[in-house]
Amino acid sequence: MKILITDYDFPDLALERALYSAAGVELVVAQCRTEDEVIAASEGCQGLLVQYAPINAKVFAARPEIRIVSRYGAGFDTVNTADAKAHGVWVGNSPDYGVGEVATHALGMTLSLLRHIAFYDRDVKAGKWHFSSAGKIQRVADMTLGILGLGRIGKRMAHVSRNSFKRVIACDPYIIDGDFPAYVERVKLEELFAQADAISLHVPLTDETRGMVNASLLGLMKPGSVLVNTARGAVVNIDDLLAVLDEGRLDGAALDVLPTEPPAVDSRIVQHPRVLLTPHAAFYSVIAEQELRRKAAQNLIDWARNGRPSYVVISGA
Repeated sequence: MKILITDYDFPDLALERALYSAAGVELVVAQCRTEDEVIAASEGCQGLLVQYAPINAKVFAARPEIRIVSRYGAGFDTVNTADAKAHGVWVGNSPDYGVGEVATHALGMTLSLLRHIAFYDRDVKAGKWHFSSAGKIQRVADMTLGILGLGRIGKRMAHVSRNSFKRVIACDPYIIDGDFPAYVERVKLEELFAQADAISLHVPLTDETRGMVNASLLGLMKPGSVLVNTARGAVVNIDDLLAVLDEGRLDGAALDVLPTEPPAVDSRIVQHPRVLLTPHAAFYSVIAEQELRRKAAQNLIDWARNGRPSYVVISGA
């Protein structure tokens, strides 16, 4: 078997090279940014290990020998799954790595906004030293946390947050009532945005969720509430978010993900004084990164040995 790692932003590929060497898999490495670059680099390859490179019908048509694509990450929006299914190509991912990391990162960002920690830090470094410099702060124990998306990470977010907040509510139309923890109250989408003091997003990027957090939903949020996104950048309409921040409706927003990454340093979202940013790092710990890479790489070995990856998104021919 021969596979291509289409692109990566890890310091090295020692982990992947060791796995594939032990399995007798031939490895090709590139840094592809376009479909044409993937096509050029993947000659003779049966599998692709992908981070950000776009994989779609153009690639599958040009390289019919490709039978499986595995993605670094739980999300798989860089792979057109409909095209993969049409061409009988397996798609795998690594859905259960870093769950605790993302949940605790989201909680950390939420509490930083509600307690104005980043804003205090900015003020102190500017020479301001007073408990009221960053504005009024309400008691977190009196607040409602809203979670959009109650999958693995959403459930963990609810679990690690429940002792900090008075109430935890969530919306997820794809989860049955029996899978809602007893300490999480189920609400509809509009109720979530209208009732929560802090909203944390934990949904995948799909046609349904792309841009769903827009002016309509943001306009329902309580004055002084906050929004946290550790899911996918394109779930939030950034222009609409900036508008409600500018008008003072939201106290702040914390974003680990953005529609365009990395953003321009002079962009409004980067320079906005009520926005807290991290560089798509919610997933990260040393152990989580190793787990991510091992599981994504192992998918291709498992397919070669057993006819299917361990983590199946799309079943191939």
